[in-house]
Amino acid sequence: MSCYKADRIAHFLLKAESKYLQRITMRKRSDRVGKSTDEKPWVVHRETSHEKAQERRCMKTLKRLVVAFGVLYLCIPFVVRLFPGILYHAVFSHVARIPFFADLSQPADLGLNHTYNIYMSSEKDITLGVWHTVPDSLWQEAQGKDLGWYEQTLQNGAPVLIYLHGNGGTRGTSHRVGLVNALTAAGFHVVSLDYRGFGDSSGEPTEAGLTTDTLYVYQWVKARSGSSPVMLWGHSLGTGVATNTALELQDQGVTVDAVILEGAFSNIREAGASHPFSRIYRNFPYFEYFFLDVISENKVVFPNDENVRKLKTPLLFLHAEDDNIVPFHMGRELFAIAQKSRKSSNSVRIVPFEGFHGFKHNGLYQDPRLPEIIKQFVQSLNI
Repeated sequence: MSCYKADRIAHFLLKAESKYLQRITMRKRSDRVGKSTDEKPWVVHRETSHEKAQERRCMKTLKRLVVAFGVLYLCIPFVVRLFPGILYHAVFSHVARIPFFADLSQPADLGLNHTYNIYMSSEKDITLGVWHTVPDSLWQEAQGKDLGWYEQTLQNGAPVLIYLHGNGGTRGTSHRVGLVNALTAAGFHVVSLDYRGFGDSSGEPTEAGLTTDTLYVYQWVKARSGSSPVMLWGHSLGTGVATNTALELQDQGVTVDAVILEGAFSNIREAGASHPFSRIYRNFPYFEYFFLDVISENKVVFPNDENVRKLKTPLLFLHAEDDNIVPFHMGRELFAIAQKSRKSSNSVRIVPFEGFHGFKHNGLYQDPRLPEIIKQFVQSLNI
């Protein structure tokens, strides 16, 4: 072999080796780029750190919220004790004027177009907003009539129910309007009032004040109703107003024709203890001192249990078994107290409404049987 050929072979081998090394280097770089693109270990590390930091922030926020709620839970009893007016307003809840922005002087706007709005003065500086709704049979005749006509209809022999609503809202609240419509459809007159401090009535509510207001309205109706039966219908807080009023009249020598108690409680202290809000504090140390004693010290009692024991007027208890505000057992206990205090138990009745209907505290007016139940009760009175 010549020197020239040997040089050519050596040059070829060096060139091949160089290309081979270049390919290996390029492959390694490609692998390195692939790993950095697909796996991104530095990004994973950064994301893990970010998630942990976010988790720590969430835990801190959660701890702060738990502490804040804990402090609030502990503070509320002391605030209530120091400022008893809070519970006082909670009992009446008269500030919640539902429906909002409603013109109560225009009952037709709220679905009662056979109703006359009246303003009465039960005491100096106290003005009460009152509705008189006539039976449906007088609906057409009632259109455009004045107060004088409405007053005259009270003497037509149809029973008159003075409706005493519960706390919160006004006489225009939907379930109250619903009850008025159901009762007037059954042939009753309904006179519904907003006590002092409620709705468009002036003043501030007190237990004694609510009784005074109801006494005035009762006497106003009696002066115009002739021989028509006049009864009190109380719902929830209104049951306390109804029994207070009936007992006051009884002490004056007047027996109310009948008292109907819907969703009645034994007394305001026990009603407060069983209220949904108080459940979270029932096991709180000195629960009675912080909450229930405050109500009593504000002279808010509404002693239905004591009142029904003394009353001689016929009583009808209406209570939903699924009542979520005033437990059904309270109505049954009141019924038992009233029965035991009388020689004849025929003048005391109770009608439970099964829980599967879902009427709860405010929905009894939805039961189509209700008007007939009231009619039968009134007929049994022979008045």
